[in-house]
Amino acid sequence: MNFHGSEVRQRALALLRDGAKNADVARELNVPTGTVGYWLHVERSKRGECPGRHNPRCPRCDGVAFDERAYAYLLGLYLGDGHISLYSQHRSPSLMITLDDSWPGIQDEAESAMRAVLPENATCRVRKTGCHNIKVYSKHLYCLFPQHGPGRKHERPIVLEPWQQDIVDAHPWGFIRGLVHSDGCRNMNWTTRIVGGERKRYEYPRYWFTNVSVDILKLYTDTLDKLGIQWKPCTRYGKPYNISVARRESVALMDLHVGPKY
Repeated sequence: MNFHGSEVRQRALALLRDGAKNADVARELNVPTGTVGYWLHVERSKRGECPGRHNPRCPRCDGVAFDERAYAYLLGLYLGDGHISLYSQHRSPSLMITLDDSWPGIQDEAESAMRAVLPENATCRVRKTGCHNIKVYSKHLYCLFPQHGPGRKHERPIVLEPWQQDIVDAHPWGFIRGLVHSDGCRNMNWTTRIVGGERKRYEYPRYWFTNVSVDILKLYTDTLDKLGIQWKPCTRYGKPYNISVARRESVALMDLHVGPKY
């Protein structure tokens, strides 16, 4: 992972204050354009400014009411298979959720959530091999998803802001649904037992959630705890990796509120 020191960051901010464009600063300092945009956003936020204010309006900057249930779902998707990036050919950053073509219903639900949270912004789909990138462009994505930052999510701390935690607490199943739809699944496991001297095979449903970020795993399990869902961790090379939900009562609740991918 390439970390950029404070001297590089301050040099970038100085160039931006002098009127340089994000892309020009990125090329001069050999820093990703998205990182430069993030530094600028943080700097403006500290001064009480917000890029793109009122065009269109932002739930965080302007206090505009928005669909918090849809946001809880979209937040789960973002923490799983989403990222925010800023490409030189676009003036606004984009939120992109990559979803498998095996589950077209989830692609539709993801796009609907984007439209519910950012109704003044257009969404689009970009076809890739075996999947689609569901995208929305907005200058306020850094406001709505402050977990954005340089590097991969599992290589930096992921902590919800108090206002985000309030939304997750109010709509926990939406959050769980988004996480499972991105980095989870429902499948059938099997085992054998000796009954009456004969070995019989039994099948049972199980929910899995897989993520290499310890922080994201904890957000998932903390929310499961609040919902009364029993879970077990599974490790890979001694590190947390999978969360399993297999107890009958817990699976029944997950089936009621999450269900198989579709």
